[in-house]
Amino acid sequence: MIEQTLVLIKPDGLKKSLTGNILTRLSETRLEIAGAKVVKVTRELAEKHYAHLKDKPFFEELIKYIMGELHERKKVMALVYHGEDAIKKVRQLCGETNPEKAAPDTIRGQYGRITTSGVYENVVHASANREEAEREIKLWFSPEELVYHIYPVKEIVIEKVKKLIWV
Repeated sequence: MIEQTLVLIKPDGLKKSLTGNILTRLSETRLEIAGAKVVKVTRELAEKHYAHLKDKPFFEELIKYIMGELHERKKVMALVYHGEDAIKKVRQLCGETNPEKAAPDTIRGQYGRITTSGVYENVVHASANREEAEREIKLWFSPEELVYHIYPVKEIVIEKVKKLIWV
């Protein structure tokens, strides 16, 4: 089944210069990249991304983690992968969320760790299922940032929109 999934290379992955290693590993899936960008993660974006965990005791630390406040890298690399069984392929390659339980040949098993304060530094995020993938992709990307129209779109005209341009 053709599907898409969101992958985030988290601030700890960027700080450790693992971007190339992670992208090389993800290329093993033979999936296509439909979109990629580096994003400064706002608190609003972080809270929307992890809304399903808002009642957990570790929520605030998770928000600080994804915003880069724990790693002096206030950005993530966001990617959309597209192709046959994309979610399953990417999740298998990423491994268990807990780096200590992740198989050693997975991205999290190879590069992740748990800090002394108990934070899972698992270097990547991968969508859990089709519904989450759609919600997350629409949260992190606008339709024009993707190579394919993977979800239905409509065209609208917006007037008086402020936009930064190069000078």
